[in-house]
Amino acid sequence: MTEILEARNWLGETLRCETCASYGNHCRQLEACVEDRYAKRIDRFFDRNPGKAAEYLSHPYFEVRAVAAKHVDPERLPGMMRDRDETVRWSVASRIPEPYLILMRTDPEREVRIRVAARLPADKLGSMIDDPDYYVRQIVARRMPGEMLPLLMSDADSEVRKTVAMRIGEDWLIRMLADPDAEVRIEAAKRINPDDLRLLIDDDDWRIRYEVADRVSPKYLNRLLVDPDQAVRTRAIERKEQ
Repeated sequence: MTEILEARNWLGETLRCETCASYGNHCRQLEACVEDRYAKRIDRFFDRNPGKAAEYLSHPYFEVRAVAAKHVDPERLPGMMRDRDETVRWSVASRIPEPYLILMRTDPEREVRIRVAARLPADKLGSMIDDPDYYVRQIVARRMPGEMLPLLMSDADSEVRKTVAMRIGEDWLIRMLADPDAEVRIEAAKRINPDDLRLLIDDDDWRIRYEVADRVSPKYLNRLLVDPDQAVRTRAIERKEQ
């Protein structure tokens, strides 16, 4: 990726090394500069001067604060949890110690909450099952302990329920065979006991009936021999002849 060949600060002003308070700290214009508006150059500055990151946590430019948060001692981050810019808060959520992370689970920005859901200890994720964003809840469904998954079994979003169907225990899985979304039923069908697949033998979706034909106990195959879908009939015949 070609870098921007101009040296300007966040206000759009031309950078002048001779008037910069940070000059001389292993920096160089168009390469590593804490006053540059280009985030990669700010990052290179802190790569070379990690000990100076704490000095920039209140800088007026959000990119400087966000990058400084990547380099500062994590114990300094709790004071930045309520930063006015979501990019900074995302950077904070990526590194803040776990005892403080749970305090960020209601951040107004979804990207921050996504980062929180990805890092929060699994046994603390129950506090995020009602998050307004479906993708946050999907991450919760991927990571939370299996015994807590029934809490999301009736989630409003089919992608969340699909994730639940991939992980939930067999005692609950049978209830998901009646889900209104075919994609959810398919995931449940892939994991359900072969005998219980008979409950889907008349499903409206041919893909699910094919899964039934492929795995159901042979004693239930007769009805699928006359299924309206050819692929389902063929698979049922193959299984019958085995």
